[in-house]
Amino acid sequence: MPQPPYNIICMKWGTKYGADYVNRLYGMIARHLKTAFQLTCFTDNAQGIRPEVRICDLPKLDLPAGTPERGWNKLSTLQADLGGLSGDVLFLDLDVVIVDNIEDFFTYPGDFLIIRDSKFRKKLIGNSSVYRFKIGRYADILTQFQQNFMEIRQTYRNEQAYLTTEIAKRGELNFWPDSWCPSFKYHCMQPFPLNYVKDAIIPQGAKIIIFHGHPEPHEAIQGITHKWYRHVRPTQWVADYWHE
Repeated sequence: MPQPPYNIICMKWGTKYGADYVNRLYGMIARHLKTAFQLTCFTDNAQGIRPEVRICDLPKLDLPAGTPERGWNKLSTLQADLGGLSGDVLFLDLDVVIVDNIEDFFTYPGDFLIIRDSKFRKKLIGNSSVYRFKIGRYADILTQFQQNFMEIRQTYRNEQAYLTTEIAKRGELNFWPDSWCPSFKYHCMQPFPLNYVKDAIIPQGAKIIIFHGHPEPHEAIQGITHKWYRHVRPTQWVADYWHE
């Protein structure tokens, strides 16, 4: 079981998310965690990130030159020496919205914990928006990926499918309770056609709302129709939680 201060990490690369996403994440953690913590952001551009956040260079996957790393970057967190950290760390995506106390994410038993992907429940695939692991414990999984990238890329659709499969082979794959990390798209929004007349909700027991694809948090706040059957009414509670 990890001991405080708790280590939390996130990653920011490219231009999709700005420093404001990191700053909001820090603010949400501070409001929903009474225990001392340190947020470390691994990034290629630290400009504008609030000073309370510890900054480290974005870890490299060390793939052959010209190989696209998009979709696999999180595997770099498995390296044995990650920003001088040790012990258990909790990884959070930048686009999550924390809506309740998150102390339990540090005390829930298990060597490796991740969200159970609701779309692939029979395959036991995780969603890596929120996962906890021990620094260096799975470095060989990263090495295997680096040495067999082309084959793995053809077999698995993304890093979370590969990662959870390898962890499961060790018998160490554990999932957070289902209610803790619901998907905004699949669990908060009302099904069509009710989504046109009823607002998205916070499911009972939710602690961290995850966003994938569309809508993103800022789109949920404003309201958006990305697809005709996936209309999102303006969602005030996202704005209430998602701020610095």
